[in-house]
Amino acid sequence: MPAATIGPELQRLIDLLAKMPGLGPRSAKRAALYLLKKRDPVMRPLAFALDEAANKVKACSVCGNWDSIDPCAVCADHDRDQTVLCVVQDVADLWALERAGAHKGRYHVLGGLLSPLDGIGPDDLNLGTLIARVKEGGISEIVLALAATVDGQTTAHYLTDHLESSGVSVTRLSQGVPVGGELDYLDEGTLAAAMKSRRPY
Repeated sequence: MPAATIGPELQRLIDLLAKMPGLGPRSAKRAALYLLKKRDPVMRPLAFALDEAANKVKACSVCGNWDSIDPCAVCADHDRDQTVLCVVQDVADLWALERAGAHKGRYHVLGGLLSPLDGIGPDDLNLGTLIARVKEGGISEIVLALAATVDGQTTAHYLTDHLESSGVSVTRLSQGVPVGGELDYLDEGTLAAAMKSRRPY
């Protein structure tokens, strides 16, 4: 479809949709047409939900999870094991572990992984607050639930070195997580098995 046949408002919608993960220009056009056809049942509620999320959802000041309350619902749940802290790369990994019911403790979201090739260093991640949480006391185990990639291993080694003197046990996910695998794409059974089979790092 030539660009001249698309009005500026529709083109802007397509361009914004195309920035979404997994959506290219063609998929974005299909999504835009679908939304226009489903204005009342889908498009207007979606616009309202996007506005609400943009204004109310924020990163938890304790763990980095996304929620409309601070601390988030996970951190505010006193029934969770306060002594075990699971470190994840991103919020999607936290959600995956919660979906699997694999972890009953607290979390810490790094917001990425160390990647020297991409220029991502310790100061670019939520590492300082993790070290501070450990120094506050009350944590007996840190579970490193990071991707089995080079960057994941680099981050795990960095954390292990910096937590060595804390006296806290550092474990990592074991069986079930394939090398090169991302947590968000694994099924619940695999995640649960990996969490149960964790071992010292």
